[in-house]
Amino acid sequence: MEKGTVYLVGAGPGDPRLLTIRAMECISNAEVLVYDRLVNPMILDFAPQGAEKIFVGKRPGLHALPQEEINHLLAGKALEDKIVVRLKGGDPFVFGRGGEEAELLADKGVPFEVVPGITSAVAVPAYAGIPVTHRDFVSAFSVITGHEEDKESSALNWDKLAQSEDTLIFLMGIKNLPSIVQNLLSRGKSPDTPAALIRWGTHTRQEVLEGTLKDIVSQVEERDFKPPAVTIIGRVVGLRQKLHWWEKKLLFGRSVVITRPRHLQKSFREKILDLGGEPVFFPTVEVIPPPDNLELDNCLDRIGEFGWIIFTSIHGVQFFFRRLREREIDFRDLKGVKLAAIGPKTREGVEEMGLKVAFQPGEFRAEAVAEGLRGLLHPGEKILLPRADLARPELAEALKKMGMAVHEVTAYCNVLPGDDADFPWEDLMEQKGKPIITFTSSSTVTNFFRLLGEERGNQLAGHALLASIGPITSETIRSFGFTEDMEATSYTMEGLLEAILKYTRENS
Repeated sequence: MEKGTVYLVGAGPGDPRLLTIRAMECISNAEVLVYDRLVNPMILDFAPQGAEKIFVGKRPGLHALPQEEINHLLAGKALEDKIVVRLKGGDPFVFGRGGEEAELLADKGVPFEVVPGITSAVAVPAYAGIPVTHRDFVSAFSVITGHEEDKESSALNWDKLAQSEDTLIFLMGIKNLPSIVQNLLSRGKSPDTPAALIRWGTHTRQEVLEGTLKDIVSQVEERDFKPPAVTIIGRVVGLRQKLHWWEKKLLFGRSVVITRPRHLQKSFREKILDLGGEPVFFPTVEVIPPPDNLELDNCLDRIGEFGWIIFTSIHGVQFFFRRLREREIDFRDLKGVKLAAIGPKTREGVEEMGLKVAFQPGEFRAEAVAEGLRGLLHPGEKILLPRADLARPELAEALKKMGMAVHEVTAYCNVLPGDDADFPWEDLMEQKGKPIITFTSSSTVTNFFRLLGEERGNQLAGHALLASIGPITSETIRSFGFTEDMEATSYTMEGLLEAILKYTRENS
């Protein structure tokens, strides 16, 4: 990526998985991100931490920044020798005014690159089960701006559009829909021509309104159908009932709030997207190194004295071995020390270091670790527990009762993230389908209410479905006066997802 360059990037129609590889490269290297209203907020999370994010979008009747000022903003940031990404919904050159931005950049001598995006004109109908062309119906389509009627004199040939058998696709046209329909009908288009409006296409909140030219306007008024929407007119609309697929996804229409740390969200987020749900990022825990490593370092200096090291989380593994590397301690010094892991993900973390796990309990909780080790430990044996600063005491206490010499040290700290400024609390409260809030530990529950505050936290928890990773987390949920709607039987993210799907199947 070149400094002092503006990248005019198409962000696609909404589903973040429809980004191109080149778009992802640009976003992940951006120093300045200038974005529109229709850019999915999830896409902004792909930008580097510390990147400057500038919203320049417009809502009906409200422009955050006039187009001319946007043009000069892009040029100005590039002239500061920064990597500037102009992120636009759909494709930058399909009614996106990207051409105007590129013209000014060229006039100013600012280098730029155009990264095409998947246009909503094609992708949105596809997600609604409407092919824009079909050999049995139509072999061409026209993409038309729905804002044309705002101009003093229309450049559209309405006679040709009305007489054409092409699929007609109007972008951004709800406000002018009555005029669009009237222009087509008055020039001979059949009132029985199928028509559909697709709102928030490719998102999990996608809505589709079907009708014909004679009733589509009245349906929009009755349903109070609002922008943003794509209007599609033509015989192919009739294929929707047979071909719609997106709304059949099991989690379609559901927002799923993910409260675990941001760096652990990727896999779960992708699974939610695959199931048609909308992941909402709300990390309630941030994992950081301890203020000092004196306790851990003291144990590392005599690591060979320990009979067992018990890891109760993937974070314990990561921070323990990070400290080993920082101290330049040879992994071979662990020879003869047995390793235990509380669950499969923790086990994977240990094995990625090339080490063998000697014990993993069948039930992934601290109490099961102690019980399972009962026959493997020797009285007085030294046990090292590298854990979080606020870890539950049950494991250490159980081991001590068994006569073990337990050394519990802080390997990492769980702290509150900075703030909840980007959390869409109001949007979640207004959704028809109840959002699902996932809790993966007691600390995610406690911090959820701390970050949102008692009033907002209680309102959202009362409006939502609560999903718990296991009984300990469920106990914490109940301590706040709520009851979990679903609980994992296997205390892993996979188990949590299965509990969500089971509940959804049984209540759909």
